[in-house]
Amino acid sequence: MSLCFFGNRPRLNIYICVGVFVLFTSGCSVAEPVAKATPGEQKQLNIAEPAKEAADTGAKIPIEPNGPAFTVRAFYHLLREKKFREAIFLTDLKPAIESLNDTELKEFAVDFESIAGQVPAQLEINGEIVTGDVATVTVNLPRQEGAEKEIQPIKLKRENDVWVIISADNAAGKKIRQEGKNYFYKLRIETHQDEAREMLDSISKAEVAYALKNGAAYTDMDTLVGSGYLPADVRSSDSTGYNFELTLQDKNRYTATATPAVYGKTGKLSFLLYLDTKGRSHVTGKDTGGQPLRK
Repeated sequence: MSLCFFGNRPRLNIYICVGVFVLFTSGCSVAEPVAKATPGEQKQLNIAEPAKEAADTGAKIPIEPNGPAFTVRAFYHLLREKKFREAIFLTDLKPAIESLNDTELKEFAVDFESIAGQVPAQLEINGEIVTGDVATVTVNLPRQEGAEKEIQPIKLKRENDVWVIISADNAAGKKIRQEGKNYFYKLRIETHQDEAREMLDSISKAEVAYALKNGAAYTDMDTLVGSGYLPADVRSSDSTGYNFELTLQDKNRYTATATPAVYGKTGKLSFLLYLDTKGRSHVTGKDTGGQPLRK
């Protein structure tokens, strides 16, 4: 992926690379699609006003109207304003968003939760290189929440006289065009499943850390969260898409499960964390139709 704009996990954040664009916000204002707009109309609808509003946002170079840097500035301004449909229309992810209606788009609300607040109010654009119909714009941004800013290159291409931000390689771009709106649905499931497995791994590490300080005894979920060993969102499926359950068999044995909150929508695989006879942890996954995976 060529455009990462705040690291690789927005929350348990779901990836904040534009190419893995699960970054919506609850209660966001969703604009009507402009899929049928001409290139000129698209410029007017998606770029001109946001760029005008964001004109004084820390750019270190002259910004030419409707140029690559102009598009990048408009993109980040739209993200900050929580206008996600318009923002994505400025990228090669447009085929994945243009056929989503407002109700469908709002289904991704939690997945996009924290992005808008992470976009700096002062966007420092410090370079633009144009070679024919391709361009690179450099922007000073943090790679992850709370990190120091660093220069990051953003690739663009010119299509029908409109500059489009490149978020995916050729293979991923082809997949986006083929799957359309299903791209986001499949991506959400894949991402939630990856993070469910990671959360179980975190539970395993948390139990080890706790046991080292408490006489080799394991503990329950509430204690791990309350002691700061686990994030609080392990208790809710709102942002993770999964329900997690930790069961103590005795002070030296436990199991943990991760089950899709809504089977087929937030995930398909169920996961089980268990200890083998030597006390080593293992995570296994299987499609159980939305039921908890048991050993």
